[in-house]
Amino acid sequence: MMRVLVFLACVTLLGMAAPPQEKGIIFNLDNGELCFQSAQCKSKCCHRNDGLSLARCASRAAENQECSPLTLYGTYYRCPCESGLHCDTDITIGGSITNTNFGICTDRNEKSVSD
Repeated sequence: MMRVLVFLACVTLLGMAAPPQEKGIIFNLDNGELCFQSAQCKSKCCHRNDGLSLARCASRAAENQECSPLTLYGTYYRCPCESGLHCDTDITIGGSITNTNFGICTDRNEKSVSD
């Protein structure tokens, strides 16, 4: 397990040190392409439907869509929010382990209307 984590860290660091490319084989992947880490995707979201499915790059969640807060795992069952939005969720230890801390993307700058 430790060797896998070291390998993933090395691949991630090599990708960050490499000059930017238009299209990549390992990094800078478009939506729909297979991935195993969010750092590989242009959108920074490597999404899978369930634990047995292959992960693919996907768009980040828009306002009022289901989302996951940023995690260390690198793959998501719900993508994190687009830039400027916040994933409004209750983060629990159990949900962090099972990757089930889902919430809704909201704009922190919008004022809620109260009657």
